[in-house]
Amino acid sequence: MFGNLFEEDYSSVSSSQYGSGKKLKTKGLEPPAPREFTKLSGIRNQGGTCYLSSLLQTLHFTPEFREALFSLGPEELGSLEDKDKPEAKVRIIPLQLQRLFAQLLLVDQEAASTTDLTDSFGWTSDEEMRQHDVQELNRILFSALETSLVGTSGHDLIHRLYHGTIVNQIVCKECKNVSERQEDFLDLTVAVKNVSGLEDALWNMYVEEEIFDYDNLYHCGTCDRLVKAAKSAKLRKLPPFLTISLLRFNFDFVKCERYKDTSCYTFPLRINLKPFCEQSDMDDMEYMYDLFSVIIHKGGCYGGHYHVYIKDVDHLGNWQCQEEISDSAVNLKAPQNEEETDDPLVVLKAILLQEEANQIPVDQLGQKLLIKTGISWNKKYRKQHGPLRKFLRLHPQVFLLSTDESTVSLQRSHFPQVPSDPQSHEQIAHTLASEPPGLRDNISCPHWFDINDSKVQPIKEKDIMQQFQGKESAYMLFYRKATLQRPSEAQANPRYRVPCHLLKEMDAANVLLQTRRAECDSANSTFELHLHLGPHYRFFNGALHPAVSQTESVWDLTFDKRKTVGDLRQSIFQLLEFWEGDMVLSVAKRVPAGLHVYHTLDGDELTLGEAEIADEEDIFVWNGVEVGGVQIQTGFDCEPLLLHILHLELSGEGSECEQLVESPHVFPANAEVGTVFTALGTPEGVLLMNSVESTDEECWTAIPQEDMKKTFREQGLRNGSLILVQDSDSDDNSLLSKQGRWTSSMNELNWLQVKNFCQSGSEEKQVQIAVTMHTYQIPALWRRQR
Repeated sequence: MFGNLFEEDYSSVSSSQYGSGKKLKTKGLEPPAPREFTKLSGIRNQGGTCYLSSLLQTLHFTPEFREALFSLGPEELGSLEDKDKPEAKVRIIPLQLQRLFAQLLLVDQEAASTTDLTDSFGWTSDEEMRQHDVQELNRILFSALETSLVGTSGHDLIHRLYHGTIVNQIVCKECKNVSERQEDFLDLTVAVKNVSGLEDALWNMYVEEEIFDYDNLYHCGTCDRLVKAAKSAKLRKLPPFLTISLLRFNFDFVKCERYKDTSCYTFPLRINLKPFCEQSDMDDMEYMYDLFSVIIHKGGCYGGHYHVYIKDVDHLGNWQCQEEISDSAVNLKAPQNEEETDDPLVVLKAILLQEEANQIPVDQLGQKLLIKTGISWNKKYRKQHGPLRKFLRLHPQVFLLSTDESTVSLQRSHFPQVPSDPQSHEQIAHTLASEPPGLRDNISCPHWFDINDSKVQPIKEKDIMQQFQGKESAYMLFYRKATLQRPSEAQANPRYRVPCHLLKEMDAANVLLQTRRAECDSANSTFELHLHLGPHYRFFNGALHPAVSQTESVWDLTFDKRKTVGDLRQSIFQLLEFWEGDMVLSVAKRVPAGLHVYHTLDGDELTLGEAEIADEEDIFVWNGVEVGGVQIQTGFDCEPLLLHILHLELSGEGSECEQLVESPHVFPANAEVGTVFTALGTPEGVLLMNSVESTDEECWTAIPQEDMKKTFREQGLRNGSLILVQDSDSDDNSLLSKQGRWTSSMNELNWLQVKNFCQSGSEEKQVQIAVTMHTYQIPALWRRQR
């Protein structure tokens, strides 16, 4: 299936993912996300490489394999920097595996890349998108490693860790002669069909005998004739690590098609292989094997997805039994009761308990609160408890603020209690101080994780039973000898046995990542603000307008949204040397009528993020009272609306001919509709409106007299709406039908062509004017501006 996919390719391998000479494939993109709370790294899927990721994670969490590979230095494997030298022997596959394992151990990123490794395999982009069988990959990868390590001290690495032997015997019933044949294995393939589980399958393979008799006799070489005989197989040599492949995929000869066997197939967490071995005189513990990895296949026989359950033998990850999570931790997505989420102390403590070292920047605390609960601090808690930073300051017994109040953590007394036997506080403190961080979890619970490409989640050991059957079920099992013990120095120590040159490379990679994240965070934390300077504005025609040029009245400012409103005010003070007196910052917005002020930024201790200031926000800088001697109304209720008023007026002095004129007018949204007559200086009459949201552009609706006291917003008028003003006693020249609807709909409308012959030929102009049966005078001008 894989062909020559594991022939080492020297031409496509980079020297380092982070060092000099590496062509970054993600150049210009944001740096990879840091590790999540498990503190373990996943592997990015290249399109169809989930099977590869699952196998690599299994090898990575086999510390004996990982450390044996790390023990091979540059003097044996060569260096990727020398790959272009003809005389240099560079063993690329083990070098890239070393680098990948070091990244998985040490680089602070959510997921590592296997691009360099698959490049060393000689894989094409098409191969990276095609999914293969993980069982075959395991065998071919081991074969490629053995070939690559020939001539080094690691030449027997695979043989030493994974090689076992099976002996097949046929015993003659007549002369008792034993004929045997030995075969090697790197993994055992066991049947699934019509078998209840692993132990049942092994019993059929290595305990049950096949009898040759009657029509199926055996030819004995010693007897030189056909005789009765018994055939059996036994495990002669067990490897330290036992890999078992389950034959989930079969062929239906009736339907002539492949299918996946999804029946229930059990396997134990610890298995005793003594009944299946040739020699059984050793101590029972020598035959005990513990499960540490389960590769799972989800899907059918023609495609699907792989992920892996892995036991963290060295406790490298952050794991905790769900049953032993402190009662103080609140499940914010599914709170036990409303009182818990109504109490900000409980909610904030729960968020901090989920953070590394229980510490977080204050501005990020507000963001995480919004993510967890779906509502911001300002909307839910600020009215009762005040600004977030002030709330933290008022609870020093619970929260510990840094000196500059930029970060917050929990006081030690509010950490979850560690379950233990009664003992003094001094003994508890000594115990915690002497244990590595990874061992502070409940040691009695094995640390299992579900590693699904980039995502790593802790699971319980009992979750493995869910993979006994179904479309998502176990496909490969990995056991390790129970007598294998890990040194205490390796516990919770990802740097254990990592070569010095890789330690330096990974440390440099982390420094580079921190720098890139800081730069990216800084870039993402700044936004543009448009400062509208009050002294350079005037209020007329219902809104604010620049009194001078746009350049002088509006200043653009790039600012860090993590800083506070007080910081912004101070920065503006420094920019505006001419400013005298109080300075008020208000959120404004450009509307068709001009600039309108909505609300004032209160609370200098709030960050701009907490104050919900957006990118490209308009900020009006003024004294908070007046502009150019005019007192300014603020808020959404009095937002200025630009309306188009249509009314009849005389075409000129001494003329009795009326024309329909359109003029723009600005009214506060909370003003009464009847103020239209005041603005026009006409006695009260009839108002008809045509909203900009109307589907029929020629549909007019009369406003009842009793609605004249309603506001423009209550009446449903918006920017751009049209209002037609008509005298109440006008009848013959009415522009409306008796039904109160505008009559010039398409089926009632005629066009009158008017040609002006008074102008010269070159200026001759003709226009079309809409007329109806009620039109008795042709207006000199019909113009609508929308």
